[in-house]
Parts: sequence; structure tokens; C-alpha cells
Amino acid sequence: MLIFEFHNAIQECDFQGNENFINPIKRNPVYITLIFDDKRLSILKMEAKMNPVNKVLSLFGLRLSRENKTIKPRNKKEKEFREKYEYYFKQAENNKRGFKVLKDYRYQAGEHPFFRSDLQCEFVAYHLYNEKPVKVLDIGSWRHFIIGMLAHYDVTTIDFRNRKSILKNETILTCDAKELNIPSNSFDSVISLGSVYVFGLGRYGDEFDLDADIKALNHMIRVLKPGGLLIFSTSITAAQPTVLFNRTRIYNYEMIRGLCDGLDCVEEKFCGIRSNKASFLKLEELTTNPTAFDIYMGCWRKK
Repeated sequence: MLIFEFHNAIQECDFQGNENFINPIKRNPVYITLIFDDKRLSILKMEAKMNPVNKVLSLFGLRLSRENKTIKPRNKKEKEFREKYEYYFKQAENNKRGFKVLKDYRYQAGEHPFFRSDLQCEFVAYHLYNEKPVKVLDIGSWRHFIIGMLAHYDVTTIDFRNRKSILKNETILTCDAKELNIPSNSFDSVISLGSVYVFGLGRYGDEFDLDADIKALNHMIRVLKPGGLLIFSTSITAAQPTVLFNRTRIYNYEMIRGLCDGLDCVEEKFCGIRSNKASFLKLEELTTNPTAFDIYMGCWRKK
């Protein structure tokens, strides 16, 4: 198998709605084999080799290589499993249940993967469980989270991109979040996970408007009933607020508090990736990297 490779730093992202790019690999350009495994981009093999053809291709940021499928065990337990792999394979191959058996190696023992999106969903679930709203509006949250809410609530969802649902208790409104044509004081809870920071940047085909985040949040508050909850997550940094155009805005704490002016704070939490694991953070632990961000989660009540 032949592979073309880019000679750029490689960054990892968890593909669950987290645009969470962690520690780029800063080695010299090398051969890299990539696979999608449990929705994570995993770097499995790096091998520094260069021939005359690749020297020419490297001028264009490319490299031609043969795939090396030898993957070294990551720990003692995997090594033990690998030593028994052929034996287990033969056992499976000799099955009497009619299965054809092919090799496709996986080993995913250890700690259960945990992402920033998990912490955000748990934050919302905790407050929804305590509040028990009747009518819920969701703007831009991850689809799997919305489906979970639909097991318990009637949910109206806002999406700029057209889509359909087979669920009878979901009402889909295809529109721009900064221009909600919904009567005021309509919903008990308004949810928006991982979306505020991209509104108006054109990333999803929406019209460019740098103030679309402010306009959208004002509409969320407007359609919320008095006493209702606004629960949202967005990017946050301890460094200077930044727009990584047109990927995302990155706010500081003061800016986020300003967006919620006039509401009562019920709870705030912060989370990020440390040592390649998602975890809760204190305000003073937020990243100072100007091109990275952690996550703010806020639950606010309308007066």
C-alpha cells in the first residue's frame, strides 16, 4: 500500500464535537501511518527514511512510502495479548458457527476514553435532571446529545443546515441563530453546546457577522421564560481573546460574563485536556496558549 504524507505537525482531535487540538508533534517530517479508531485519529507508526524521490516530493510537502503494519505493543498487557493473538485467531478460525475470520487487530483495554464533550453533556444533563423543563430549545448542540434529550423532552432544534428527523417530538427550525423568529418567553430551557463560538464566521455556510454570537445569545435569552435556564458551553482562554478565522472565537472569562449580563449564575465550570485526558479545571488553570482553548460551561437563570 502506498501513502502520501504531509510534512506538517500532526495534531489530534477527538471527533466528538471537540475541536481539541493537543500538543502537535514537533519532530522532523517523517513517515506517518494514520487510522481512525473509535473516532480518534491515532498516530501509530513513525519511521524516518528518505530516498531521492521523496527528496523531490518533500519540496511539495509530500512523501511516498510503503505502509509498515508492524505496531509495537503499548504496554505489558498488550504484549501478552499479542503473543497469544495467533493462537486466539486459530481458535476463532476453527469456529463451527459459520463465521469467516479475517485479521483486523485492535486492542483497546485500559481506561475508558473520556472527552471534553462528555463533561459538557454531563453538565447539561445534571441541570436538566434537576430542573425538569417541559419545553426545550437546542441551538447547535451535538446530534447524539440532542437524541438523548429527545428520549425525555419535546425539543425544538435550530440548525442552519437543512435536515430531517423521524422523531415526532422534535421540531426542527432551519434558520440562523442570530435571527430567531420565535415568540419571547417560549421555552423552559435553552441549550447550546459548542456552537456560540462559531456563529457568524461562515464556517457552516452562514453569513459573516462578527457579532452573531452576541445576537444569538440575546435571542436565546429573549425566548427563555422568566425563571428558565440558559445552559451553554463555549471556548475560553486566560490569554488575549482571539479569533482563529474562520474556525472559532476564543473568549476570556470577562467576555463570557458580559454575554450573560442580566442573568443569575447558577453554576460555572471549566474543562480542558491535560496529559491527554479531559478534566475539570480551576479558573486560574486555564490555558495561556494564544492558539488553544479550554471549555467554559455555564448555567444561567433568567430573572
